[in-house]
Amino acid sequence: MSYRIGVLLSGNGVYDGSEIHESVFTLLAIDENKGEAVCMAPNIEQHHVINHLTGDEMPEKRNVMVEAARIARGAISDLAEMNADKLDALVIPGGFGAAKNLTKWAFSGPDGEINVEVKRIINEFAQAKKPIVGLCMGPTVIAKALQGAGLEERLTVGSTKEASPYEIDAISQGMEKTGAVAEMKTIREIAIDHKNRIITAPCYMMEGSITDVRDNIKQAIDELFEMLEET
Repeated sequence: MSYRIGVLLSGNGVYDGSEIHESVFTLLAIDENKGEAVCMAPNIEQHHVINHLTGDEMPEKRNVMVEAARIARGAISDLAEMNADKLDALVIPGGFGAAKNLTKWAFSGPDGEINVEVKRIINEFAQAKKPIVGLCMGPTVIAKALQGAGLEERLTVGSTKEASPYEIDAISQGMEKTGAVAEMKTIREIAIDHKNRIITAPCYMMEGSITDVRDNIKQAIDELFEMLEET
């Protein structure tokens, strides 16, 4: 059976959209498992545009779906037109777009808003007991979407025991504020919530090479396909 895996993108580029390495490795791992990746993104304006060379904000506007189409080679759907009935699983790569465009976690932490279509589709998957994978900052989107659902989903954004460029403890506490249970996992590990059928992996939330990130994503996507076979 060929499974259709939704890949929820948030733009194009680590600082204002989807992390490109994580997104491409996700598509590769899905294909390696003989699945079909279905890319989608909200048809909304980005929070802002960042010059990836300097890190400075640029005086222009860009559309999240249009930018995400760069990663998807044009094959992308408007999130508003997608639902869990059309797909077997959902994957959310990281990048600051997850915390700026899908949610406002980058600015307000767990108290920030979440895009209504993003919240809808994540809840559809959770209610249908279809697997969800969150990579890098993706788990914060899952946590925010499921806030109030009482699922006590177990998620990871990394570990405080190894080097990270981000505040793993603070982000983990933020997820717990939404009702999730934060687990500490290194870049060589994934968190598997069998009860809620959610898989999460730290990826670039931790210090690591591109090979480390590739291996972490493959680990998560391979586990996803094992979970799909259990149904």
